[in-house]
Amino acid sequence: MLYVAFLRNVNQGQLGHPSTAMVVESFAAAGSDAAVPFQSNGTIVFEATDADAIVAEVVAMLGALGYRRDCFVMPASELSAIAHAWAGSPAVSRLELTLHDGGTLDVDGELATREAERRRCRLIASGPGWVVVLNDRERESNGTPAVEHAIGGSATSRSLRTVLRLLDRHALR
Repeated sequence: MLYVAFLRNVNQGQLGHPSTAMVVESFAAAGSDAAVPFQSNGTIVFEATDADAIVAEVVAMLGALGYRRDCFVMPASELSAIAHAWAGSPAVSRLELTLHDGGTLDVDGELATREAERRRCRLIASGPGWVVVLNDRERESNGTPAVEHAIGGSATSRSLRTVLRLLDRHALR
């Protein structure tokens, strides 16, 4: 099955971040030798029968190299369904998808609403491990801190346009 991994806080090749080669080699050593990075932000497309095991091993290997990072994984088919549900929005340029480890976030809950308002965004939809975020302004990305504070855990975000480009590049409709 095809999956997409989202490493948190990664700018591959920048000082203090793992290189693209390190990330790809970690996936290969974990059993996914055809992993394909997308851009340089820690987004990786890979095949697996047990994606969670692969990702756990990748995180452990990168950690052993001094790059402690969280990683979230989603089946490509689920990612496609979420992204394409919002692709026609007139506000698509302000939307982002935030992945997290906190179950399904109640986007209308008091804490979630307060954290989003504080960070100039709105949490508009959610499911297990993901939230669609509408930023108040163009070229802002406020989903990660809003969701992290709302769940008390880790999160990472990609703009919806980035996700749609990834899906197009891999012909995932």
